[in-house]
Amino acid sequence: MSYATSSLPLLGGRLSVDFVNATPQNAELSWECLIHFLNSTDIISPERGAQLLSLPQSDPQAAEALLLKARRLSYGLRKVFTAMLRKQRTAGEWIEPVNEILRITEGHDELVGQDSLWKIEFVAREGGLDWLLAAVARSGAEIIAEGARARLRLCANVHCGLFFYDNSRTRRRRWCSMAVCGNRSKVAAFARKHASGRTAL
Repeated sequence: MSYATSSLPLLGGRLSVDFVNATPQNAELSWECLIHFLNSTDIISPERGAQLLSLPQSDPQAAEALLLKARRLSYGLRKVFTAMLRKQRTAGEWIEPVNEILRITEGHDELVGQDSLWKIEFVAREGGLDWLLAAVARSGAEIIAEGARARLRLCANVHCGLFFYDNSRTRRRRWCSMAVCGNRSKVAAFARKHASGRTAL
């Protein structure tokens, strides 16, 4: 299955949360999964994604360096998010991968003309592949800076393990997805209720 056609469930509500969810807790982020994520979240175009998929063959050092930073970022964010949910102290070494990426985001806004229209674009002082992770690092930094006010949650399905950012009006969202984990819970509760009703007869 091609990375461009397979769907990645983006249920987290924030880019950094989806990034952490893109890799199961005890698995390691692969190059294909990273490119799939970047494409699914429109950080890169499908054409750029196709080019990047072949980077491990054409420039293995550049691909390995970016993948290592992406893995460190994912691991650090997962540790921070877990600590936030448990109301535990956040270790500086978990924050460092976020700051490492944020340090490269120096630049300026510039008006760029296209087809007689003008739009503001951010022009980086430096190029390079690290920029592919900049939006994820910024998203993670914003959640971390919210501290106790952050609406970060863990899916109530103990077998799920996905994080999500609760953007609901009531702030009482319990599931990563009502269509998936929420529905499973309702079906299981319904089955238990009817099973106990039958045994009572």
